[in-house]
Amino acid sequence: MDEKLIQRLESAVLRLESLSSGLHPSASQSGGAHAPDAALDPSVVAFADLIDQYVGRVSGAAEVIGGQVLGVTKLVQEAFNVQKELLIKLKQTQKPNLAGLSEFLKPLNEVITKATKLTEGRRSDFFNHLKAAADSLSALAWIAYTGKDCGMSMPIAHVEESWQMAEFYSNKVLVEYRNKDPNHVEWAKALKELYLPGLRDYVKSFHPLGPVWSPTGKIIAPSKASAPAAPPPPPASLFSSESSQASSSKPKEGMSAVFQQISSGNVTSGLKKVTNDMKTKNRTDRTGVVGAIEKETPASSRVFSKAGPPKFELQMGRKWVVENQIEKKDLVIEDCDSKQSVYIYGCKNSVLQILGKVNNITIDKCTKIGVVFKDVVAACEIVNSNGVEVQCQGAAPTISVDNTSGCQLYLSKDSLEASISTAKSSEINVLVPGADPDGDWVEHSLPQQYIHLFKNEHFETTPAAHSGG
Repeated sequence: MDEKLIQRLESAVLRLESLSSGLHPSASQSGGAHAPDAALDPSVVAFADLIDQYVGRVSGAAEVIGGQVLGVTKLVQEAFNVQKELLIKLKQTQKPNLAGLSEFLKPLNEVITKATKLTEGRRSDFFNHLKAAADSLSALAWIAYTGKDCGMSMPIAHVEESWQMAEFYSNKVLVEYRNKDPNHVEWAKALKELYLPGLRDYVKSFHPLGPVWSPTGKIIAPSKASAPAAPPPPPASLFSSESSQASSSKPKEGMSAVFQQISSGNVTSGLKKVTNDMKTKNRTDRTGVVGAIEKETPASSRVFSKAGPPKFELQMGRKWVVENQIEKKDLVIEDCDSKQSVYIYGCKNSVLQILGKVNNITIDKCTKIGVVFKDVVAACEIVNSNGVEVQCQGAAPTISVDNTSGCQLYLSKDSLEASISTAKSSEINVLVPGADPDGDWVEHSLPQQYIHLFKNEHFETTPAAHSGG
């Protein structure tokens, strides 16, 4: 008999034994009389099967690798086990208010915080593994969806969007180890399948419109420690290494904003939309007075003399400006359309995700930046930059690279027909999907040296080819 099947049967027996041992009089107190029934609910049993099948595969690969990869994988397993307990609790609990929801999600948030801390500090050799695993756990926040006005995408879309951010680092693992160690490749593939199709299909089958609370269950009472005395300032995202910086200047909502509030103990109070008074054309503080203030405060002038102040805003309703963002790994543009453009300038060691379809994307004077986008109408332009990684998940008719050193382009199947133009650039690699849907990425290097020969009254230009002697 297959070893995995035996493991699943053993885990099922252990669950049944734990349920039978839990049938005692005290279970009928505090609204817990139906705990065994809740644990046997089809949605809970299906989630347990998901853990056995998909999390088990990730854990198996991690045990072979060991070290930090095994450590972060254990936290992934712990997070899924916590969510299973929350699903059981869900069946016994009435829909809570915001304070009660924060208390309900607290165990899950604690595990995610532990995973995020592994990515902080000195960067390890397995940073991409740690980042992929930690970022992927935001997908488990689908259980916080309370309705269309809660600021989150619907559960299925939330799982998909959360994995897209983690996939940026997962793809790096695949590229780095595809010819070095198949165990790392197996780990990255198993992690992806845990969410797509694993968690996504589970949510689609049992909770497509959000979690279903018990109409007659007990009420979650927030602990005194979690009851807010006064509204706190919006905290940084769990996925940002700069936890002390406020993120209220970012005009976004949804996945990142939800986890910002989970980490503060207040789920949705800090979610903001870009209102008319927040747009640049209506900002009263964007006047000529700024120059006079800068003269009066030379200290602040020295701070921004080279890079300038960071910006993350929609200007005139047409242009998203992302400027001078340093060490920001959780930048997300959600509310965008095909008439808007995105201009990224002077950013360093940051990651930007563009969730919607936009007209044009320009990356200018950036260093070590990653940009993930879905669709672009006109072109994606990369100029005067160094160490850029761009991933197109949809379609892009034109991609241009000018005066750039070190550029990796990840193309989806829909963008393979893109026209790529290069000028005064070096070390440009394009990665495309393999023939096998589950296969590795195939890397192609674009030539940077050319041979020009004068023939038949004109010059003929061909890429230079090198061979070892």
